[in-house]
Amino acid sequence: MITKSLRRHVLEDWRGLPERPEIDRLSSVGDSVQKLVARLGLGERICESEILRTWREIVGDFLAEHSQPTRLVEGVLHVQVLQPTVRFELERTWKPEILRKLQERFGKKSVRDLRIRV
Repeated sequence: MITKSLRRHVLEDWRGLPERPEIDRLSSVGDSVQKLVARLGLGERICESEILRTWREIVGDFLAEHSQPTRLVEGVLHVQVLQPTVRFELERTWKPEILRKLQERFGKKSVRDLRIRV
């Protein structure tokens, strides 16, 4: 019986090229996509686009009209507001509630903090 390493060596010698590694063909499409997203670093971008889409639902109509999330960097969601009074209201009153809702929906590692700027 020929061992796998001997078989590989004979094939490499006969072809003149190293044998290609075996590919795991049994993984599902979903698993492959998740691995690709992680390898390309797109996970945070997907989360960011989800947050932008659901911002109005999370903060309500009034605050959504006067604020907008701009980017998500290393778990910190940056939010831009139109007026200093809206910033004050968000910082003092609504920040813990908004952060709680975001963490419930997207996970505590995805959104760790909010930074609000005029």
